[in-house]
Amino acid sequence: MTDKQKQGSLLALLPLLIFVLLFIGNGIISGDFSNMPLNVAIIIAVAVALAMNRKETLSNKLDIFAKGAGHPNIMLMVVIFILAGAFAETAKGMGAVDSTVNMGLSFIPTNFLMVGLFIVGCFISISMGTSMGTVAALAPIGIGIAEQTGISMALAMGTVMGGAMFGDNLSMISDTTIAAVRTQKTKMNDKFKTNFFIVLPGAIVTAIILWLVTRGNEIQTLGEYPFHFIKVLPYILVLVAALVGINVVIVLLGGTIFAGIIGLIDGSYTATGLIKTVSQGIINMEDIAIVAVLIGGMIGIIQHNGGIDWLLHFVTSKLRTKKGAEFGIAGLVSVADIATANNTISIIMTGPLAKNIADEYKIDPRKSASILDIFASCWQGIVPYGGQMLVASGLAAISPVSIMPFSFYPIALGICGILAILFDFPRFHKKNS
Repeated sequence: MTDKQKQGSLLALLPLLIFVLLFIGNGIISGDFSNMPLNVAIIIAVAVALAMNRKETLSNKLDIFAKGAGHPNIMLMVVIFILAGAFAETAKGMGAVDSTVNMGLSFIPTNFLMVGLFIVGCFISISMGTSMGTVAALAPIGIGIAEQTGISMALAMGTVMGGAMFGDNLSMISDTTIAAVRTQKTKMNDKFKTNFFIVLPGAIVTAIILWLVTRGNEIQTLGEYPFHFIKVLPYILVLVAALVGINVVIVLLGGTIFAGIIGLIDGSYTATGLIKTVSQGIINMEDIAIVAVLIGGMIGIIQHNGGIDWLLHFVTSKLRTKKGAEFGIAGLVSVADIATANNTISIIMTGPLAKNIADEYKIDPRKSASILDIFASCWQGIVPYGGQMLVASGLAAISPVSIMPFSFYPIALGICGILAILFDFPRFHKKNS
């Protein structure tokens, strides 16, 4: 292979650039960064990719696209996505979300309202595996607390956002975690353990900051929050089973069945209703699954045309050390998330390149997966046009920009990631299998 071939082609990255610019351009022009659907943007980018490289026939380019789209990693990721959707919807339908929220709120001391709200958000998001769902569930509670105590509404929404991003970065059923683990070819429980010890200090510091800035704000009661512990058990089962290393497919299937059985016993479901709920959960994940497949195909064409080689050469030519390579991975996924305002998509986009860099510089896959998830989630909790921020600001009827100064946890998350790279933490004594 010649040096020119190794360096690849910058032009081959045009479809990826178009995909990113569709978000930024549409958002700037319309003032709403949610106006451009992911599936439409990626189809346009795929069309551009297929139109390039006239030396190849369309038939050959379609074969390359299909091989990229049907890569075993992409297909397994899709299966996990739809199983995660089935579990999340089944658990929600039988009351697991409400009981989990209420159980946490029932034990919040009135002088630790924001700290408690943050901790509840952490537990809910790590259980549900969705930051968006956590924001939707907790934002009304945060709004009520702010209205009754005089605590800043922006602070309350920033606290909800922080708790949501904590779990989105760690949950076994989070699509961001799934994408990070699959692209780096590591294990879910290994990534969790690595990631947890990196971000835990950030969560502790966030809790301390929230306590300091809200001292003196309290009310006599938050009201009654009834819950049933049995309805929380599916989340606990999934978390524990994944931590002990059971295959994630088995974990999600088992969690869905367990949640369904509880729902049937307590009358939350009829047999027909349960089947429809599982189906709806799968449907909820179809969009992200299709986008993942299309991105896989587009990346396949870009790689064939030399785009990945160019990116790898460009990034690695600036790198001299393992530490520099880790910062390179962090920078790539950060730029992707700022551009797309979608942490899952940013990981899917940059994951293959991050894996190449990690292999070349002998970065443990547990660490590279953690870096991807940490920096994607960090920026997702800060950018004012991210979906989570828009939902929180919309429910609270405030500007998303006003929430940004109170993004304590996302900022702490990013700092933890930087420190983990700088001080080479954690240190692995055996190769990840």
